[in-house]
Amino acid sequence: MSVRPRALVYGDVDLNLIDGSAIWAQGMVQALARAGCAVTLVLKAPVRTGRLVDPLAAIKGVTVRRPHEEGRVEGGAGMTAKQAVRVLTEIDEAEPYDLVVIRGRRLAGKLAHSPLRGRLWTYLTDVPQSAPEFDGNARGELTRIAEASRFLLCQTEELRCFLEAAVPATAGRCVLFSPVVVLPDGLSPQDRTPPDGRPLRLVYTGKFAPRWNTYEMTGLPRLLAARDVEAELHMVGDKVHDDPKDPNFSRRMRTALESGDGVVWHGGHPRAEAMRLTAGCDIGLSWRHPDMDASLELSTKVLEMGALGVPVVLNRTPMHERLLGADYPLFAASETDVVEALAVTAREPETYALAAERCRAAAAGFSLDAAADRLRRYLTQAFPEPSEAILRASRDGGRKLRVGVAGHDLKFFTRLLDYLKSRPDMEVRVDHWSALKVHDPERSQELVDWADVVICEWCGPNALWYAEHKRPGQRLFVRLHRFELYSGWPQRLDIGAVDKIICVSPHYGDLTRKMTGWPANKVVVVPNWVDDTQFDREKLEGAEHHLGMIGIAPARKRLDLGLDVLEQLRRDDPRFMLFIKSKLPWDYWWIWQREEEREHYDQVFRRIRRSPLLAGAVVFDSYGRDVASWLRRIGFVLSTSDDESFHLAPAEGMAAGAVPALLPWPGAETIYDPRWIHADPAAMAGSIAATVREGRWEDERRLGRDQLREAYALDEVCRQWTVLIAGEQM
Repeated sequence: MSVRPRALVYGDVDLNLIDGSAIWAQGMVQALARAGCAVTLVLKAPVRTGRLVDPLAAIKGVTVRRPHEEGRVEGGAGMTAKQAVRVLTEIDEAEPYDLVVIRGRRLAGKLAHSPLRGRLWTYLTDVPQSAPEFDGNARGELTRIAEASRFLLCQTEELRCFLEAAVPATAGRCVLFSPVVVLPDGLSPQDRTPPDGRPLRLVYTGKFAPRWNTYEMTGLPRLLAARDVEAELHMVGDKVHDDPKDPNFSRRMRTALESGDGVVWHGGHPRAEAMRLTAGCDIGLSWRHPDMDASLELSTKVLEMGALGVPVVLNRTPMHERLLGADYPLFAASETDVVEALAVTAREPETYALAAERCRAAAAGFSLDAAADRLRRYLTQAFPEPSEAILRASRDGGRKLRVGVAGHDLKFFTRLLDYLKSRPDMEVRVDHWSALKVHDPERSQELVDWADVVICEWCGPNALWYAEHKRPGQRLFVRLHRFELYSGWPQRLDIGAVDKIICVSPHYGDLTRKMTGWPANKVVVVPNWVDDTQFDREKLEGAEHHLGMIGIAPARKRLDLGLDVLEQLRRDDPRFMLFIKSKLPWDYWWIWQREEEREHYDQVFRRIRRSPLLAGAVVFDSYGRDVASWLRRIGFVLSTSDDESFHLAPAEGMAAGAVPALLPWPGAETIYDPRWIHADPAAMAGSIAATVREGRWEDERRLGRDQLREAYALDEVCRQWTVLIAGEQM
């Protein structure tokens, strides 16, 4: 990037205390700096100890702002959310930042209405993590936060998928930012063996709280002694929680830390020293109350211990199984499980070595370099390089190109619009029509008077209006979909006033020229985009036996042919299932009012109920924007339509690592490789069965993903739009 982005970082975090949120602040600042940002960290609380702040202030390109010392905040307590909003806004006003990274839901909710709106990179952890916890207030607040954020940074894939399902506005904005593990200088993973002739050293670092089982941990040396295992427990930290539900916890916890048998309390230490103490121990503890098994967050402490080669006792959860393997030997649910696992591991070198290696391998994917690489990708997406060709295309050379976008429904243009708005060489305004034929003529005229380029999404009444009112020298682009081609509007369009008609596939480009008689050079093809980075997610177990269809209405989508495929597959392998993500036909009034449509679906649903091969094998999932997370379970995406202009579903499936399977609707071969197109449902079923049976599914889905990235990835389609808007040859 030619200009170093300026990042402002603030978390609802007290850096005088060592806990997971403080470690997040350190990792975020370090990763942003390594990714090429000039970073300003704003502290929540006055500095009482520099053990966490001083190492950050020493990093080149990092500035630490101390609002209390600067006189911006009175008193010695940490800033409230309201104070933080004021302080961050004041600091930004002096010299605006390109991105503002924040942590804390309450703070984010307030910043959603601030001048920082649109530049927020919000790190979400403190959100309801189960569906019953979501009420209208929580969903509304998270929707406002999502709409105000450029990115929502999610610690885990589990959290990202949950948010996308619970809060539709988060879909497409959620990206992964995993915990960052940075080993202090002088520390590195070491080969380890169980202790021979000395006590087993257990270690815990962090806060002391009831659900973290820290009080129960202090009894482990005594319980292990009863199993003839001599052990000592090293505890590092100074943050003891006062729990309203257990008023005596703090007193009990401190007593155990100070006088428990076999307990060595080291108190609070800088993170580097805490990790050195950890490195001197044999086994780490991250055993928590079962209430926390549903957490969608991953403990940074587990990863830090793994990076040091220290195996960790922790709860068995799906997330931990994916991280360490289902056969990891130090999973534990109860105190009895913990003691048993520790006793076995202490006596069996092979078991100890396996646990240590699993933890070390898992932590390797959470390095500072990996975090910086991820942030560089997000920075490149958020801040594209300027283009000399774009600047030359502006009416007044040297200023930004003025681009207007007009339409009643921009759902197929959203990410392109985000891209245009992010470009440093463009200024973008939107004329959002309230309905297909309804708009504010004064607002539309203002756009005509202002813009160098106007893009009409849909070749409808909006395109007719702008073609009639455009200024001389102003360029007009119209994006045409299948719907408009048969509507009569193209025949009324003054094609002489239009610079380019954009179609999404070669077949519909040819059909448009044929049906309208427009000059061939006026019609160009720029394909639909797929945000391949959003769809690139780890598959769930069993996906290779799961077929998927996205959208089954109207009848021309031919769900009946998809059922033919499923029935044939299940004759030989009952593991195959069909998942359908769609609105149902009666949800569309314009479909359900047609008798032939109702008859078609009556037959389809009757067949699903009555067919022995289909019973229990067809799953209907709610329509929604969480397609990327839904596709994690899908191994093959079917396209059985009578006709399509592009059909995005197979492309999205390819981006998600599913194999596309299409019937030969007109023009399919101009969009998708013929290897994915089958003559009929029987041929499609045969190909799917052979792909799975012969162990070719992994290779086929990798090939599909590579093809998608080359042709329809968001970056590539944005590049083509940039060339088009600049007036260069495609």
